[in-house]
Amino acid sequence: MLTFDEYQQRVVAAARRLPSRSVAATDATDLLGLVTAEPLRSRVALPGFTNSAMDGYAVRAADVQGATADAPVSLPVTGDIPAGDTRSLRLEPRTCWRIMTGAPVPDGADAVVQVELTDGGTETVAIRSAVEAGRAIRRRGEDIEPGDEVLPAGTLLHPRHVPALLSAGVPEISVIPRPRVAIVSTGDELVEPGREPGHGQVVDSNGPMLAALAVECGFEVVAMRRVGDTGEEVRGALTELAGVADVIVTSGGVSAGAFEPLKLAFEGSGGFDFVKVAMQPGKPQGFGTLGNATVFALPGNPVSSLVSFLVFVAPAARVLAGRDPRLTTVEARVAEHWTSPPGRQQFARVVFDDDGRVVRPIGGQGSHVLGGLAGSHALAIVPADTTEVAVGETLHVIPLEGLA
Repeated sequence: MLTFDEYQQRVVAAARRLPSRSVAATDATDLLGLVTAEPLRSRVALPGFTNSAMDGYAVRAADVQGATADAPVSLPVTGDIPAGDTRSLRLEPRTCWRIMTGAPVPDGADAVVQVELTDGGTETVAIRSAVEAGRAIRRRGEDIEPGDEVLPAGTLLHPRHVPALLSAGVPEISVIPRPRVAIVSTGDELVEPGREPGHGQVVDSNGPMLAALAVECGFEVVAMRRVGDTGEEVRGALTELAGVADVIVTSGGVSAGAFEPLKLAFEGSGGFDFVKVAMQPGKPQGFGTLGNATVFALPGNPVSSLVSFLVFVAPAARVLAGRDPRLTTVEARVAEHWTSPPGRQQFARVVFDDDGRVVRPIGGQGSHVLGGLAGSHALAIVPADTTEVAVGETLHVIPLEGLA
């Protein structure tokens, strides 16, 4: 039997980053959650022109030197410069322009007096404070010059990156695509969601759950299938899906029973391993390759499938996407005692108390118990050498929300 760490390291080490592709920089929402494959360098200066940082009056600082509230300096207002003005304007000595935030500063001006330091005049303005040269002016290129690196390679793109990305003047950006995931549920007993199951039948909840997990983790679901319990049917479906998916995730058919379709289809083939992992839930696992696709054969119990996806499939798929494979965990204090099986790392369903700093178990910890799964907030990681989880003990927990 493999330890949890041994098996997780094995599947993550086997993953290889997907080839990069170019995407139009204007497809900003499609880029979110992707990783840059190359540095993004700006083709333009940012700002692209010298502009005002506030509403006020564009002046020569020397012309308002000595202005105070008791002895304001009066200047004639040449006109208005709104944001978006495309004229090429000039400021004459001893005059000013009324200017809005973001508007281009006229040639000859070296400062902007904010409107609050004036009487707000439109033909002549009284300026009640001196300003130094450069006040409230954003110089062309002071943020980014052409050729500057805007985003380094390996950046996971978030909404905060969009303004720089779109302003850099780059038509395309090289990114690592989302892994394409195919989901396969196995078992003659399965019926599609929405149908009432007969005696001995169950609704296929694993397929939709695993697809939802894949989407929440930032991957692309390209297919969902249900197949029966014959090895031929399983092999045929997976062989077909290997042509369109980077990752194939199956549920069911990997235990020690007489009718285990994944084992019937692939046990003994050179590209597959079926192992037992010292963990609860999720002891039986299968892993291999089929064409260019990586196949994860997960156990069929819903909780086992969910846990296995989070701790094995998601880290490996993140490597394919150029992302950090490590699980996001937080520390929390135990509020209620529970037991853990000896020699197996437990992933216990828990709920948060006290703003996420305290956890307590929810429901039974059997891998078939769906009520506790639906109500859980996180998975508490109990080391394999721990059989009694004590009140006050601190554990690492995997939150079940915000998985991307």
